[in-house]
Amino acid sequence: MVDRTSEGFSGAKAAEIVGITYRQLDYWARTDLVRPSLEDAKGSGSRRRYSYRDLLELKVIKSLLDAGIKLESVREVFSYLQENLGEDVTTANLVIQGNQAVLVRDGGELIDLVRQGQGVLNVLALAGVVEDVDARIVELRPAAPEVATVTPLASGH
Repeated sequence: MVDRTSEGFSGAKAAEIVGITYRQLDYWARTDLVRPSLEDAKGSGSRRRYSYRDLLELKVIKSLLDAGIKLESVREVFSYLQENLGEDVTTANLVIQGNQAVLVRDGGELIDLVRQGQGVLNVLALAGVVEDVDARIVELRPAAPEVATVTPLASGH
């Protein structure tokens, strides 16, 4: 397997890899959604160079757009992810339905990203429920009565 983490990608190649148009890529860079981390454009004729991590971030953005989330909301979601997850937004698990994107944090916490962190919920892990109920049943089950040894009475007393 080839290590792509240290390789740089031109804007045209980055757009092709991610599955977006060069125009989209250019717009996202000019509006600071994702700027190339290896080399930014410095005037006419200069070329942008995107890192592997940049490609991953671009793909996350494309996935959010493909799921039907508007670009304005994608900007907010992506900004929240960068601020709260640090460098690697690709470690996030998102649940997307309609125009909603929810971040699933460790421990099962859900955060509504479109509302910028409002609407925090907790996920109920059903496997834990089964284990808890099973353990409680065992705890509360009465101990089986001890079987008494019955000695038959001798007849003809």
